Amino acid sequence: MIRPWLAETWHRLVALDGRLPHALLFAGPPGLGKRELADALAARLLCALPDPAGHACGRCSACMLRLAGNHPDLIMLVPAAESAPEPDGKEGDDAPAKAKSTQIVIEQVREVQKALAVTGHQSSTRVVVVDPAEAMNVFTANALLKLLEEPPPACAFILVSSAPRRLLPTIRSRCQQWTFGRPSGAAVEAFASGADAGLAALLALNGGMPLAAERAAERGGAALLARFVRDIARLPEADPLKTAAQWDAWLKSKEALAAGFGMVQLADWMQRWVTDLAMVRLGGRARYFPAQAEVFAALAARTDVARATNCYNEFASIRRVAHHPLNARLMLEDMLLRYVRTMSEKTA
Repeated sequence: MIRPWLAETWHRLVALDGRLPHALLFAGPPGLGKRELADALAARLLCALPDPAGHACGRCSACMLRLAGNHPDLIMLVPAAESAPEPDGKEGDDAPAKAKSTQIVIEQVREVQKALAVTGHQSSTRVVVVDPAEAMNVFTANALLKLLEEPPPACAFILVSSAPRRLLPTIRSRCQQWTFGRPSGAAVEAFASGADAGLAALLALNGGMPLAAERAAERGGAALLARFVRDIARLPEADPLKTAAQWDAWLKSKEALAAGFGMVQLADWMQRWVTDLAMVRLGGRARYFPAQAEVFAALAARTDVARATNCYNEFASIRRVAHHPLNARLMLEDMLLRYVRTMSEKTA
C-alpha cells in the first residue's frame, strides 16, 4: 500500500520504468513509510505483470513466492535483531540465547555477494533492500560499496535511511537519493480525522509522522503516554523521588516490556515535554503535547527560557547514556530532580 503522502513519489518512480538507476537511497525522517515504498518498488521490479498503476499483481508466481517470503531474487539486508525469529532450538537445550545484533554485519554483505554471483532464479531482476542503511558499520559499508561500484547485471539496490549523513559519502554518491520531508498539514489532518484521542496524542508526540504513531499505538503507546502525562503534570507538587520509584517499577512492568518502552524513550519524552515548556514560555504553542496547553501555561509561569533550555540539554546528556544505565532508579531520580529544579523559583 502506498500512503497518500507518498503517492506522487510512487508515480514518479513508476514513470521511470526501465530508466531506474541501479541504486536508490530513500532518505527521510522515521515513521514516514519509506520501507513500505521500498517494498512496493521491489515487488514491482520482481512482478511479471504489474498493474496499470505500477503495483505488483500479487498473482503471478514471482508475487506468490514474494508473499510467502521465499523469493530467491529478493534479498533483505536488515539487522539480525529485526529479522524473523529462528525456529526454537532442540528440546532440553538450556544454553542462554545470544542477543541478536542491531547492526548489519559484514558477513551478511558477503552472503549477498555470493548470492549475486549467480544468475537470478525467477526473473532477470534481483533486488537488494538495505534497511536501515545507517546500521552498517564502516567495514560493512565498504563491503557494500564494492557492490555499488561494480553492480552485478540486472540488480537493483534500494537503501532506506532515516540518518543518511551517517552513511559513507561514497555510499551516498553511488545512489540516486530520494529525500522525503514530513507529510503536509493536510495529509496529517486527513490521517488524524478518524483517529481516536490516543492516536492523535501519539501523532503529535511523534512530530506528525503517521506510521510512527501507528506503530506506537500497536504497542500500547497510548496508555503509556497517558501514564507519563498524568505523572509529569503532577510535578513539581508531587514528590519526584516517589515518582522515580513508581517509574522504576513501571519500566519493569509487563506493559512496558511488551511495548519495548524503556529508559531511552522515557528520556526522549522528557526532552519533548521540556521543549514544549520552553515554547509556551516564549509565547508559542506546545508541539508534542498540545492537549496539555493549560498545564504548560501554569508551568511556564514558574520558569524561564534559559532554565528550560538548560534542562533540555541535561536531558539530552542523560538520553545519550540511557541505553545502559548503571542504576535506573538513580537515573530517574536525577532526571526528575533536575526537572523540578527548573521550576524551583518564580519568574517575574
